[in-house]
Amino acid sequence: MTNTSDAAAGPLKVLHLCHNHPALHPGGTEIFARDLHRQLAMTPGIGSMFVGCVDKHHRTQRPGTVFQGIGHRRDEMLMWTGHFDNFYLSQIDLHGIVPEFSELLRELKPDIVHFHHILLLGVEMLFLVRRVLPRTRILLSLHDYYAICAHDGQMVTTGERRLCQAASPDACRRCFPQLEMEQFVLRERHLKTHFSVVDQFLAPSEFLRRRFIAWGLAPERIAVLRNARPLAEAAPHRPLKRGQRRNRFAYFGNLSPNKGILVLLEAARLLQERAPDSFRLDIFGGAPFQSDGFKADLDAALRHLGPVARWHGAYQAEELPRLMREVDWVVTPSLWWENAPLVIDEAFAHRRPVIASDIGGMAEAVAHGTDGITFRAGDALALADVLAGAAADAQLWQRLVAGIRPHRTIEMCAADHVATYRALLAGRDAQPARQQEWPAGQQARAARSARRAGPVAVAEV
Repeated sequence: MTNTSDAAAGPLKVLHLCHNHPALHPGGTEIFARDLHRQLAMTPGIGSMFVGCVDKHHRTQRPGTVFQGIGHRRDEMLMWTGHFDNFYLSQIDLHGIVPEFSELLRELKPDIVHFHHILLLGVEMLFLVRRVLPRTRILLSLHDYYAICAHDGQMVTTGERRLCQAASPDACRRCFPQLEMEQFVLRERHLKTHFSVVDQFLAPSEFLRRRFIAWGLAPERIAVLRNARPLAEAAPHRPLKRGQRRNRFAYFGNLSPNKGILVLLEAARLLQERAPDSFRLDIFGGAPFQSDGFKADLDAALRHLGPVARWHGAYQAEELPRLMREVDWVVTPSLWWENAPLVIDEAFAHRRPVIASDIGGMAEAVAHGTDGITFRAGDALALADVLAGAAADAQLWQRLVAGIRPHRTIEMCAADHVATYRALLAGRDAQPARQQEWPAGQQARAARSARRAGPVAVAEV
């Protein structure tokens, strides 16, 4: 990372923190965070570092340091943070994490610390950054609803899997009857206390921004910056022979119950009964960390459909253009609100119209009748009707392709982030430095951990 004397106008140092690395878990947040880091690293005058947090699912804990390498890049590494409280989004191992992470901050001296999630890392690290580097600006991207919802940030009820409109102690306890309402109150206060030191929140969709405003964050603290993906060249459309139709549908991304894959397969079953062999459905993506019950339901639905539906398993990002060549439509049938699914951006970048659930970030990203079609979320019959119409109407596909808006590039996205960073730094340089204190009890606990830990080794960057 390059040195800086006046980061508001000159060279800039940015530290990106994420809850994993896409080489280990290719989720949307991890992919975007790493893409943004790499684009910034290629930008003159900007030094960028990416740290992905991991636990026992992807790496074993090593003696002597929490840091580990990944790949051949010197500007990307891992931090083992496996002792994590998923309910309070809290880092339990302050003894192990605080000293080494503090030393990393002092060594790098970033102008900007950009948190892309607080999972695995812990919300306390926001206060730690402020305490160690009082003049560094802190950003937190709100890629999902984890802070609002204790059900893996899905805002879907645990029993009937209904959409949740708002969190409250009563509503949350209905999902988790084994917990007391006071615990949900404490969870919210705990998170909001630590969020108070964030200089800027970023939301990739207006829908998500409104959700966090309703939760209690001030509107002026949340800016909308839409995500983007690198794209070298759009995949050509599939050439059609005489009599062929635009009837090839595809699902891209990880498979889980709330992603709606079972709704899509049920819609495919209904369409197969109505018009046998009139379409093809290709499913690209893995099913990591899913229950045996879900996997059994998935296998049964695929077996019932036979050759019209094929599950190809996980794929690498560089494979996407080749996979898109045989696809006419991309389907995103999620049952939860989503935020700003990267698969929609990727589909539009390759000029494929999208069929999406009519809720949340999907409804914001897809303009019904212009660049895609929306359907009632969770309604397999409604989705089957949409698939049938899409496969039968050649003019519809052409009209929607023509309506796809120009692709937002990763270069545009990175430039917007740099402008945000510099605006924050300009405001910082006009104000005296202000050191934040940790919430009561945590500062003393961290100090005791630091005294016990002694000197640590920090990876060279």
